[in-house]
Amino acid sequence: MKLKTLAASFLTVASIILSAGIASAQTAGTAGTNSNYIGAGISAGATSGGQGDDDAQFGGNVQGRYAIPNAPVSLRGAVLFGGDATAIMPIVTYDMPIAKNTNVYFGGGYSFVTDEGKNTPLGNENAPVVTLGAESLVAKNIIAYGDAKWGIDAYKNSDADAVSFQAGLGYRF
Repeated sequence: MKLKTLAASFLTVASIILSAGIASAQTAGTAGTNSNYIGAGISAGATSGGQGDDDAQFGGNVQGRYAIPNAPVSLRGAVLFGGDATAIMPIVTYDMPIAKNTNVYFGGGYSFVTDEGKNTPLGNENAPVVTLGAESLVAKNIIAYGDAKWGIDAYKNSDADAVSFQAGLGYRF
């Protein structure tokens, strides 16, 4: 229960802080990025369901973004692998520019575990997911991204939530 409270507090404080920064950044005329990309990187689970065979997992990720034209919304997909199964997530995010070629994003979706009961970096059971992250164009066609994903009630036979952290590089198309 402490993890749920901590995660909810973190997301609330982060959204307040980021909102203040966005308001001042938008008045300065920042554009953020509306780049579509697909990328790959690392993924690290930070939690355990407490059942002994559902330890935090280290692995990789493949993530992509499709920016909806003329809207601050994106469709994202994420695949987290490592452990004995894979978590596949469709996600919708609200994207906020904070600097030139840089966004923060916040959104939600659902995690589908390919073999429920088997470990992934984000738990071992299908679950709703909340994400908070940032992305930035760092070279002509290269996007760096990083985010945290919070799987709500994401472990079998447990009320525990799962948290994972991702980072990677994407190719802009």
